[in-house]
Amino acid sequence: MIVGIDEVGRGPWAGPLVVAAVILPDNCTIDGLTDSKKLTKKRREALDPLIRETALGYGLGWVHADELDEIGLSESLRLATRRAIEQITIPYHEIIIDGTINFLHGTRKGEFVTTLPKADLLIPAVSAASVIAKVARDTFMSHQDQTFPGYNFASHAGYGTAAHRSAIEQLGVTPLHRLSFAPLAAYKDSVISAVSTVKNSGAIAEDVTARYLEANGHVIVERNWKTRRCEIDIISTKDSVYYFTEVKYRKNRQYGSPMDALTDTKIRQMIFAASCYIAAQNIQAEPRLAWAGVDGTTDIIWQSIDY
Repeated sequence: MIVGIDEVGRGPWAGPLVVAAVILPDNCTIDGLTDSKKLTKKRREALDPLIRETALGYGLGWVHADELDEIGLSESLRLATRRAIEQITIPYHEIIIDGTINFLHGTRKGEFVTTLPKADLLIPAVSAASVIAKVARDTFMSHQDQTFPGYNFASHAGYGTAAHRSAIEQLGVTPLHRLSFAPLAAYKDSVISAVSTVKNSGAIAEDVTARYLEANGHVIVERNWKTRRCEIDIISTKDSVYYFTEVKYRKNRQYGSPMDALTDTKIRQMIFAASCYIAAQNIQAEPRLAWAGVDGTTDIIWQSIDY
C-alpha cells in the first residue's frame, strides 16, 4: 500500500502550488496512466475522474500566492505536502515522493518516505498524483479568467510566458501573482483588484471563504466540484469530518443578508450534492453542511447547518 505524492505549480509566476497524495489498490492498472507532463490536456481530464473513483484515498494540498510569498517556496512545498497527506485516512506502508527531497522530514510521517526521481514515470500512485494535481490546478487557473480578464490564465496557467509578461506590463499584477519571485518584485505596489461584477465577486467570496476555513484548521479538498445534476462550492475536512459549504455573496444588505438565501429547497440540494460526492469518492462519512455569507466588505459569516 503506497501513497504517491507529486506537486505542480512550483515555477509559475501566479496561482497556487498544489500537491497531491494518492493511494491506489494493490495491483491496480489504469490504462494510459503516466507522468502528467507526457499526457495531453484531454487525456489528463479523462484520467482524473477515473483516478478519483479508483483510488482508495487521495488528498490535495493547496498553498496560495500570498502564503507562498510569506513563507517561501521550500516551506510551501512542505506545507502543501502535509496538507495533502493528512487527507489519507487508510493504513499504508510507504510514501513515495517524486524527486529527491523528503518534504515530510521532521514530521511523524517522515520515516515512511522514500524519495525517487522520475517516480511519476515509474510508480502508478505517483503518476496518479501528478495527474490530479495538474488537473486541479489547471481548473482553478481557468476559473480565474472570470475574475481577472485579460491575463488569459486558462492558457498559460500562470507560467511566465511572453503573453503573460505582456499582460502584466499592460494591466499590472493581481492577488494571484507571487511577488516574491524576482520577475515580479518591481510590481509590489501595483496589485490590482478583481473586476467588480456579480459573477467575479462570487469567485472572490469563495476565495475569502476558503482562506477563512484554512485559517480555522480546515483542509480544502475540492472547490467548485460539480456533476451534471449538482455542485458544491467548497469541500473541506477538519478532525476527520467532511464539510460541504455553500457560498453566497451580497454586494450590500439592500436585498437582505447572504444568509437569507438559505431555504429548505437549497438545503435539500446541498444534501443531494454532498451525498453524490461521498458516494463517488467512497467516503465513509455523513455529510456536514455549512453556509458561508460574504458581504461587500468581505466580512464573512460561516456556520454549520443542522438539518
